[in-house]
Amino acid sequence: MIIIKTDSEIARLRKGGPILARILQQVAHAVKPGVTTKTLDGIAYALIAEAGCTPAFLNYKPDGADRPYPASLITSINSEVVHGIPGTTILKEGDIIALDLGLKHDGVFLDHAITVPVGTIAAKDKQLLSITKSALDEGIAAIKPGATVGDIGHAIESFVKPYKLGIVRGLSGHGVGREIHEDPYVPNYGKKGKGDKLKPGMVIAIEPMLTRGAEEVIQMKDGYTLKTIDGSRSAHFEHTVLIKEDGYPEILTIF
Repeated sequence: MIIIKTDSEIARLRKGGPILARILQQVAHAVKPGVTTKTLDGIAYALIAEAGCTPAFLNYKPDGADRPYPASLITSINSEVVHGIPGTTILKEGDIIALDLGLKHDGVFLDHAITVPVGTIAAKDKQLLSITKSALDEGIAAIKPGATVGDIGHAIESFVKPYKLGIVRGLSGHGVGREIHEDPYVPNYGKKGKGDKLKPGMVIAIEPMLTRGAEEVIQMKDGYTLKTIDGSRSAHFEHTVLIKEDGYPEILTIF
C-alpha cells in the first residue's frame, strides 16, 4: 500500500534529509587508500548518534534475509552493486565505492547513496560515476504533474541507453518515510505512463544502479552483498524525493 505522508511527517523528513546528506558527505571525505570499510561504518554510526538520529540499516532484517544487517553503512566496492557489509577490506587506489546510508530522524526514514573514487580512478570509471549520477538527475526531472513510476524508469533507461551500460533490473527504488522500504516499486527502466501514479505527499527513493557490463547480479556467501555476475564495475546513486502539492519533485537528501 502506498502511503501519503502527513504534513508533520513531511516537515520531519525535510529536517532529516539535510542531516543525512551532510553525514554521507563526511563519510565520503574519509574515503582514501588504506582505510577499511569498517572504519567508514564507524564514522557513519558516530555521526548519526551525534545528530540524535538512528541508523536505519543497523539490525534491519529485510524479507528473505536469514539475519539482520550488521552495520549502519552499506559499502559496495567495484563489482559489488549493493548491500556490501563493512569489514576488514582495505580500500586501494583506483577502487570505486558506493556508500549507501539510511537514517531514522524523529520517527521518519530517509535513504541516500553516492559512489565515490578511492584516490585516482580510471577514465572509464569516472564516466560510469558521472553517467549514473546524471541518470538519477534525469529520473527526478521526469517527475511532473500526472507522472508515473514508469515515467521515471523510462527517463533513466532512455538516458543510459546510448552509453551501452547495464541497468541492474532486479533492484529498484522504493517508497520510504514511515519505513525504510515501502511501496511503490520504482524500477530504473519502464514505459511512459505505466505503473503507479505519483501523487502529492508520496516520498520515494530513486536509485539507478549501472554497470560497465552485465545487468545480472549474484549474491555472495554473506547473504547480503550483490555483485555483477561478470565482475564488471558498478555505480549507485540515490536520493529521497518528495512529490509536492504541485506535482513536482523536491529532493530531500541535499543541504
